[in-house]
Amino acid sequence: MPWRAAPRAALSSPLTLIIAAVTALLACFLGTAAVLQASAAGGAAVKYQSGLACPDYYGPVFSKDNVPAAVAPQVIDSVRRNAPAHGFAQPVTSRYTPYLLGTEFNGDPNYKVTIAHRDQAVQGHLDLVDGTAAGGLLLGTVVAKAEGIKTGAVPKLQGAPFPPVTGLYRDLSDPAPRWWCSQQRNAVVSRLANDPLDSVMFATDGKTFDDAIRTLGVPAIATLHMSFYETPPKTISEAEDLLERSKALIADVKADLGARGLGDAVVGSLPFERSVEISNQAESNVLISILPLAAISILVGCAGIGTVALQWYQRRHPQLRLLSARGSGPGALGLLAVAELGLPIVVGGAAGAALARLLLGVYGPPGELGDGALLTGSLVAAVILLVSLGLLAGVIAFRTHREFELGRVRSGRRKGVKLLAIFPWELVTAGVALLGWTRLVDYGKGSRLGNPLPQVDPLALTYPVFVVLTVGLLAARLAWLGLLASHRARLWSRPALQLAIRRLASARAPVTGVLVIGTLAIGTLATGIGIARGQEEALQTKSAIFVGAETRVDTESVVGTGKVALPSGITGNTTIVGELTGTGNVVLVVDPRTFRRGATLARLDAAEVDRLLGSLSSPGPGIPAIRIGTDANQKPALAAGLPEARTIGEMPMFPIIGTKAGYVISRESLSAAQLNAVPKWSLLSGSSMTQVTEALTSVGVATAVNRVTRESALDALPFYVVSWTFSFMALLGAVLGVVAVLSLLVAVEVRRRQNALAGALVLRMGMRPRALLASHLMELGTLSGLAVVIGVVCGISVAGLSVPRFDPATFLAPRSALPNPTPLALTVLAVGVLVVALAGWIAMRSVRTARTAELIRA
Repeated sequence: MPWRAAPRAALSSPLTLIIAAVTALLACFLGTAAVLQASAAGGAAVKYQSGLACPDYYGPVFSKDNVPAAVAPQVIDSVRRNAPAHGFAQPVTSRYTPYLLGTEFNGDPNYKVTIAHRDQAVQGHLDLVDGTAAGGLLLGTVVAKAEGIKTGAVPKLQGAPFPPVTGLYRDLSDPAPRWWCSQQRNAVVSRLANDPLDSVMFATDGKTFDDAIRTLGVPAIATLHMSFYETPPKTISEAEDLLERSKALIADVKADLGARGLGDAVVGSLPFERSVEISNQAESNVLISILPLAAISILVGCAGIGTVALQWYQRRHPQLRLLSARGSGPGALGLLAVAELGLPIVVGGAAGAALARLLLGVYGPPGELGDGALLTGSLVAAVILLVSLGLLAGVIAFRTHREFELGRVRSGRRKGVKLLAIFPWELVTAGVALLGWTRLVDYGKGSRLGNPLPQVDPLALTYPVFVVLTVGLLAARLAWLGLLASHRARLWSRPALQLAIRRLASARAPVTGVLVIGTLAIGTLATGIGIARGQEEALQTKSAIFVGAETRVDTESVVGTGKVALPSGITGNTTIVGELTGTGNVVLVVDPRTFRRGATLARLDAAEVDRLLGSLSSPGPGIPAIRIGTDANQKPALAAGLPEARTIGEMPMFPIIGTKAGYVISRESLSAAQLNAVPKWSLLSGSSMTQVTEALTSVGVATAVNRVTRESALDALPFYVVSWTFSFMALLGAVLGVVAVLSLLVAVEVRRRQNALAGALVLRMGMRPRALLASHLMELGTLSGLAVVIGVVCGISVAGLSVPRFDPATFLAPRSALPNPTPLALTVLAVGVLVVALAGWIAMRSVRTARTAELIRA
């Protein structure tokens, strides 16, 4: 039976098997990749949100101020008893008394302290400098060193003795270490007033704390805080499970306390709940955004399967006619195609799904897959395979029924194909692209209104694809018309070129098909990479210009005026800048010699910045200044008490100033009195925030609350969501590129006999092999070159128009811009050259291995 022998019969045409397997592989790869991309985006969003939250805020938090001292133990006991039932370990409890005014050390009653206790704090989270952490209180070194307080001292409050000071710990820095993140308000003493008399005294254990507040008669706990240090969730499903268990624990604690008449003794909260919502939104945004692209790619794959079915039908036509005459129905003949090509399709599809999982780290977001993502992706691949097999059988059944049972002639099909060919599809795709452009105008408006993520409009996100597709179809239309008229070309004085034109004209359909696929592949790849990298670079540029360095800390004027030197630990990568406003211009006072040590320039030309900074000391009237901004009517007024600016150069933007109208001047141009009048001084440093604040504290300089780092200056998640979305578009372009390359190579291989016969004849007629090779390279190079040039130009142009539109932080200059396209263009060109060389080699191999006599007889 032919059906039993079908798998072996398929080996007679290995090219068809390869095409079927690769088509299924690409379709299943893209379908599975879309599911995995969205799930990984959700995991990456959870990971990002986990990094922003305090490490004890992933689970429930129980806290309240002014809790009666007698009630606090009952609250703590309730939480501890109920926590294990919901999968939580014992909570970390923090308790703080109100500031105890009039605390006495060594006979001086002018101290103000808070007595605190936090579980596990003494065991590794406080830096003990002197003494022991046993049976007493730990005093901060700032107060101890300033006032000469030693271990063993016994503080008093209105005659009532505290437990003794058994050790000295290094005061927590501002900002606090990550373990102390949630306790910043209570455990860190603000030194803005440079007052060394305030301190937080930590009890070494809970009993010491209880004894102290009982002895001192403290009626209420100023702050009671209980939280859990859970492992950071890696996926949305883990975060949601943690959230549900947290809600259940809060409900049980509330019921327990309510039964005791203490229902309002503590408040349970879920700080990470909003982060879970944002992560869910990020995942759904990416999924909704890439669904149209995934659907397009799957439809292309199905169209490929349909083409394979038609090729198989043409190759097996005599056998199918014979089987139909013997009584086999269309359905049975369709199953014959499945029996012959089904195994390659299934193997290719399974390989595509597996490849999507293995390469996720290359193309996807840096997140863990959620529960069920692999199963869902596998189901999508299975559905694609079933549809592919059904389409294969359906096409064959339809064709056999139409030709063998109804006796329809092919002329009707040819008319239909002709109508499809002349239909102006580019007008349809251009209309969809125009609709997407109108939706793209409002993209990102949600983030400007306070929504953390841009609102998704799938039509807006498909705009770049349909623009590239429109250009590709238009190019194919022009190429088709040009090839129709190519018979008028008379270039026999250049036979290699004339032969290349005739070969292109004899294969108009494959040529235009490869041109459309190639243009779409390269344009989509360029667009996806351009927009994705554009948003990543925009995040870096915006944060660099806004902060001005890796770390920016406002500090006291004594540092800016030079009365206190910069601490030695940070001088190598830190500079001091002052800021003046009030005349419409932002005036930045810099030290030209050290500015480049700490400042980050982003897109600015470093050599030009160095040249202009070196010119700020040039002699002449007024104050030499670098003019910032693009306002032609910008006035030279600086600030009250300062001469007007004398512009020595211009720049479109500058760190801290951004693109606002302003001037950069040198501190050497100002007198001591003018420096003292500068209201705001900031340190720009390449060191971390902790290093900068600790260095300033070591020289007795306070830092203001205005502190920012590049890492925390902007919410990066909206930028990442755009990048993750368009990285899938780049993946689609890469896959289509593989399809285009395979199509070109297959087209050359399919014409192997024709090329061999024509090549052998022209060689016998006197053409040199080098000229014949040049002819093939002209043919293939023209086709590939058109696809590369049109695709790169169109893709880069579309990306250049789209990148600013997808900017999720348009309120912050500079706007997102297209990254340097040269590397991508050169890479695509190099790949195109290699493909043309390979295809030319395949074409020439058929000529070299052909036997002319057998070709002529055939």
